[in-house]
Amino acid sequence: MIDTLMLVHGIREARGRQSSRLLWSWSRTTAWRHVKLVMADADIEGPQATPKGPRHGYGVAAISATVPLNMLSKWMGHAAVQTTALYANALGKEQRSITERMAS
Repeated sequence: MIDTLMLVHGIREARGRQSSRLLWSWSRTTAWRHVKLVMADADIEGPQATPKGPRHGYGVAAISATVPLNMLSKWMGHAAVQTTALYANALGKEQRSITERMAS
């Protein structure tokens, strides 16, 4: 998706210079409202009910499913695999064992 956005919207060419061209017409606040409505419709509640909550949940779920860090790093658009490795720390050995039993 990142590669497509870069290709379609010329992000690489705009990098390093000021660009007033927006990718989306929504403001950050409007996007926040849309995300919150979608999460409410999906019955996502609690501390994970933030715009980044599903993203972090995806990262933890991928680690739990033993997706290799380098692959998950690319999928999540992280510049450094060390950033992605933080998701591996979210689940210790005991938590992973419980998660695996719940998924069975």
